Amino acid sequence: MDKELISLEEKIDRLITLYRDTHAENIKLRRQLADVISANNQLTEKIQVAASRLQILLTTLPES
Repeated sequence: MDKELISLEEKIDRLITLYRDTHAENIKLRRQLADVISANNQLTEKIQVAASRLQILLTTLPES
């Protein structure tokens, strides 16, 4: 009986450790995702500005 309790305690300790590690990794990944989404939004805005400028340039070019 004592061996079973010790084994169960070890398994619970491993489970808690795995949970904490996974939780910490999840937080890290969420932060990374937020950073990537932010960078993506900034790049999208830059592309839209560049496309608008290009459209203006195209309208000012003389037709051949």
